[in-house]
Amino acid sequence: SRLAHSIVYQSEFVRDWWERVYGATPVSYDVVLNGVDLLKYSPEGPGLTPEDRYRVLLVEGTLAGGYEMGLDHAIGMVNQLSGSTDRPLELMVVGNVSDSLKQHANQSTQVPILWSGSVPAERIPKIDRSAHVLFSADLHPACPNAVIEALACGLPVVAFDTGALPELIEGDAGRLVDYGGDPWKLEPADIVGLAQGTREILENQERFREGARKRAERVFGLEAMLDAY
Repeated sequence: SRLAHSIVYQSEFVRDWWERVYGATPVSYDVVLNGVDLLKYSPEGPGLTPEDRYRVLLVEGTLAGGYEMGLDHAIGMVNQLSGSTDRPLELMVVGNVSDSLKQHANQSTQVPILWSGSVPAERIPKIDRSAHVLFSADLHPACPNAVIEALACGLPVVAFDTGALPELIEGDAGRLVDYGGDPWKLEPADIVGLAQGTREILENQERFREGARKRAERVFGLEAMLDAY
């Protein structure tokens, strides 16, 4: 009200959250979704999906400070799916994870977990191309680059329908699942529904991978973001 002539929000979700807490801002605003280089983040390039198993990918900077719940949801989902798909599953986790959380996770599932740790940004396209589905774990994401990068690489996304994700994932770019409770109160989530959405993506890879890339090309090109700014 005193310093800004206008405001750019990352998503309608961010704008709604701000105004719910602080009230409507008395200056003009725009919503500009994040974008990526569609040549760098592309289905073409190094990185192949395993043929003998399904790889579920989770990418977060750090799984701590409340983000641990996302890992619990991922484990619950692969446990729900385990034994019901035509190939075995594995969970690949990219991001900083404490040793104690790794130990807890490994003891919570028979599904193999690949702990990749923090990786440089230039490795993300190859990692995205090596997976069959990305699980977006944050319950209240503002406009997660990990999701946009995955879509651009042709990697479909499964997630709960929270935060800005309904603005990012449409049609066959992935599947959004009703959380099943109040995510702001961290009520129990619908893990069965999450597993069903994941199974649909795994069983229809070609359609969803094509849908993911098309969604990125329509909305998330870097040039479109820069023009909007």
